[in-house]
Amino acid sequence: MAAEDRPQITLITPPTFDLDVFPDRLAAVLDLVDIACLRISLATKIEDDLMRGADALREVAHARDVAIVIENHLLLVERLGLDGVHFSDGARNLRKARKDLGADAIVGAFCGVTRHEGISAAEAGADYVAFGPIGVTPLGAGAQVEFELFEWWSEMIEVPVIAEGSLTSQLIETYGPVTDFFGIGTEIWAAENACDAIKALLAPLG
Repeated sequence: MAAEDRPQITLITPPTFDLDVFPDRLAAVLDLVDIACLRISLATKIEDDLMRGADALREVAHARDVAIVIENHLLLVERLGLDGVHFSDGARNLRKARKDLGADAIVGAFCGVTRHEGISAAEAGADYVAFGPIGVTPLGAGAQVEFELFEWWSEMIEVPVIAEGSLTSQLIETYGPVTDFFGIGTEIWAAENACDAIKALLAPLG
């Protein structure tokens, strides 16, 4: 795949991580692969844990000129010096986020498998829309995004789109021509060596 046509990568943190270990793992991946954006996707609702984690990862990302966004916690974006927010619940909070953070912030939304939700997010001012899962998963309702949604979106909608969820190298190859980004997270962090895992996953992109 030609470099100008190759999808970019959004890297998604695991829901929990060891603050003594993970920043170094993250740095190794960022030094190996060209990453467009890092998404903090921590499960904790403890403010101190979120802030300490975000502080550490912001330093790693910004030292490498990688943008960093946080899932859902709109009020922490400016406080922590992050680049924006990613909502996991579709379009409903996008207009407020854009008003609060301004035009320069990154504001995106995960829209599941639903084209209508994606269109709503795009109309509400999202910088990107994410759909997933792409691959098979036993989690949730088991629904998957159909290839045709990405095919249609790439032809009809200008807002960039992210393909994510249970990715494999075969799916990377299949969806590469119809997506702007791949969102990669648990696919590599569950491996013993995240660098080896992401190289193998992205091999079809060349």
